[in-house]
Formats: sequence, structure tokens, C-alpha cells
Amino acid sequence: MTYSRSSLSTVFFAVVCAAGLGACSIFSTGPEPEDFIRVQGTQLVHNGAPYYFAGANMWYGCYLGSPGSTGDRPRLLRELDSLNAFGLTNLRLLAASEASAIRRSVKPAIQQAPGVLDDSLLQGLDFVLAEMAKRRMHAVLFLGNYWEWSGGFSQYNVWTGGPTVDPEDTSQGWSAFMDYSATFYSNERAMQLFRDYVKTIVTRTNTVNGRPYAADPTIMSWQLVNEPRPGRDGDPGRKNLPQFNRWIEETARFIHELDTNHMVSSGSEGIVGTLQVEEYFLEAYRTPSIDYLNLHLWPLNWGWFDPTAWEATLPRTETNAVDYFNRHMALARVLGKPIVMDEFGLGRDGGRIHPGTPTHARDRYYRMLCSVIEDSARAGAPIAGSNIWAWGGEGEARHPDGMWRPGDPWVGDPPQEPQGRNSVFMTDTSTIGILRGHANAMFMVGKRSASGSSGSDR
Repeated sequence: MTYSRSSLSTVFFAVVCAAGLGACSIFSTGPEPEDFIRVQGTQLVHNGAPYYFAGANMWYGCYLGSPGSTGDRPRLLRELDSLNAFGLTNLRLLAASEASAIRRSVKPAIQQAPGVLDDSLLQGLDFVLAEMAKRRMHAVLFLGNYWEWSGGFSQYNVWTGGPTVDPEDTSQGWSAFMDYSATFYSNERAMQLFRDYVKTIVTRTNTVNGRPYAADPTIMSWQLVNEPRPGRDGDPGRKNLPQFNRWIEETARFIHELDTNHMVSSGSEGIVGTLQVEEYFLEAYRTPSIDYLNLHLWPLNWGWFDPTAWEATLPRTETNAVDYFNRHMALARVLGKPIVMDEFGLGRDGGRIHPGTPTHARDRYYRMLCSVIEDSARAGAPIAGSNIWAWGGEGEARHPDGMWRPGDPWVGDPPQEPQGRNSVFMTDTSTIGILRGHANAMFMVGKRSASGSSGSDR
């Protein structure tokens, strides 16, 4: 569905249960039915009916669920109960991190060295998946990162003899980092180490409930990595396109060979992740090994939004966001695949980071974007759902500079960003009310369109 500028004034206002945010969930708990989410035409389907969802990124789930030093299982259980009650039943979780010398990277990492794994963090992943199954929630697991904050491609390059390139080192910077990270696609040894790790995770058996990951319908899909790119925009990235496209297809096919039950997506930002060129996006994701498409929306990072001047910059942010969304609906139709917006976020007013500080800009943006998603789904567009970035729950920044240090509470913001910049906290009742209404609306879209589902599974 295509939106005009005038439609931005029409938004869906969340209906929140009169008894408060913690009550009246319409979403079920109990054992997960033995059915996997699959693709049918340009829809996702589950248990024979269209599957539409609202969810959240909670990348740190395995850290919170660990029995080791990073864990806080009582908090995790409270968070899952709250998210389920709000209807945010689809969580995007990190399933890979690599130990890196980069200063602002997650510590500890799941993979300390090639094949050397932190079992407590993997037990944390087992735990969060087992608890999500009890609540009939679903998980998207991403298996690596183009960016530095969890180790990612650059660390695989280091493990095969390359240097450490820290984007915050002023003698190197982001351009050098992005170029270096993209050399992964032509580094055969690094790609093999990555595939070895992927095989370990995809073929893992959950130590909590004894269920092989490949046979667990709690998992909605595997995602290749977080935000893969061929490199910087223009010629630096363009020269990597053949290797990038080949890696997408070969890695997705490799996962399907290991696991015939689950879907695979890439984790892409969308057009921004393919050098701002729509044709490159179509080339990369035309392969049948990629089951559904992704887009992310980052107005601050892309220069649209300034939280210190939010009243002046929010209108153009809304316009640009709707345009970016519409472009991806058109691309999804061309490819005949569903699409998920599995990251979107906006900062708090004035660039503040702490719970209880104002969220007027975010709330307005969320209302607008949720309305666009809902109306598009009702009209039969290929959009299947969305995940906010990110759920911060009970966490909060501990330091005056807002930056994460090992041992700090987990929030939705990765360690290279101020803790709380994009996090939705339990105290953000107005934002949660919007998300709860959005979850209910998406649930009803699926319910109303169940009788009209058609197409063939792939």
C-alpha cells in the first residue's frame, strides 16, 4: 500500500486495557503447537493461518538467561511475561558474538576463539528459547554481525591473520572499518570459520528442554547476520557485490541444508544495506534460499532526525520513513516474498537516555509507523510484522557518559551507543500503550484474513 503525505495525520491510537498495562493480554500461553512458521505467497503462515506480529529486539537474551556472571534469570522471566502480556511475542535475539579487542564490543563473547565457546552463554540461549516456548513466543536468531559491537566479520578476519580495525580509532575510522569488514566475503578461511560456528548453533540441542534447535518451532527463522552490507556506498562496496551476493546465496543454502524446518532471512537494512541501489537489493535477495525480506529504519544514523531539535526534524523523518517503507513494499512485490521490518527506533526527546525522560517524538513516530504497517497489512501488502529496537525493560545506564561497561545491566542499546538511546523501558507507559495497540491490531489482521490465505509453502 502506498501512502501520501496527508495520510501521516491519520494514526492508529492504541487501546490499552482499562485495568493497566499488565492485564488483559489476548495472547496465549502454554505449550507451542508443533508447527513451524513458513512462507505462503507474500505472507507468513502459522498453524494454517496468516501470521502477523509485533515484536522487539532483545539481542542480549542469552546474556540475561545465562547461569553465569552475565545472567539474571528472574529479570528475564519478568521481562518475557511483560512482553507477552503486551503482545510483543516475536523477539529478535543474538545467537553469536566473537571476542574482540575493539574497545566497545560485547564482553564476554560466546565465541572466545574459533570453536572455543562460552557454554554458559549458550545455556542462556537455551534458557530463553525454552521459556519463550512456554509462552508461545517466537524467536529470530541472527548468527553474526557486519558491525563491530559483537565482534562480527571483522573478528573472523582477525582470526585468520588480519589486523584489528577499531572504528572509534581516529587513525582508522568508520570508512576503514567498513572496508575491512567487507573483505570477509572474499576471505575463504574466515567464511569457513563462520560456517563452522553456524553449524554448531543450527545443529545444537537445547540443554533445558532437550529439543534440537532444528526441530523447535519456537524459532521462527535463522538470520545470516545483523545488517550485512557489501561495504561502503559507491565504488568501495560495488566491487564487492559479486562476492556479497554469492555469500548470501551460499550461506542461506548451507543453513537450509542443515535445517529443513526453518526459514532463512538475511538481516538486511534494505536498500541502505545494498549501496542505496534498489537493483542491487533485488539481485542479492532474489535467491530462493532467502525466504523473506528485511528492512530497518534508522532516522538518526541516516541524518534525518536530530533529537535535540525533534520538533523541527520529525516531519521530514516521518516523510522519509514512509517513503522508505513504500519502496520496500514495491520491492517485496517484485520478488514475491514477505517482508519484515525487524529494526526501527527513535531517540528520546533531547537525546536523553534515562527511564522517565520524555518520549514525545518517539511516541508520535511509533504511532505513525505502526499505523502505516497495520493499514498496509490490512490492504494485503507483503508486510508481515515488525520488531522495535529495542526492548530495555528494567535496565538503565550506570555511568555519566551513558556508555556500557562489563557488568552493567543489559538494555537494548549495544555497547558502542549510549545506554538508553533507543531502549523502551518498562516505565515508558505511553510507548508501551502504542505498541500494545499495534500488537492487537496485527493480531486482528491475521485473524480476519485467515479465510483468504492462498498460495504454496516454500
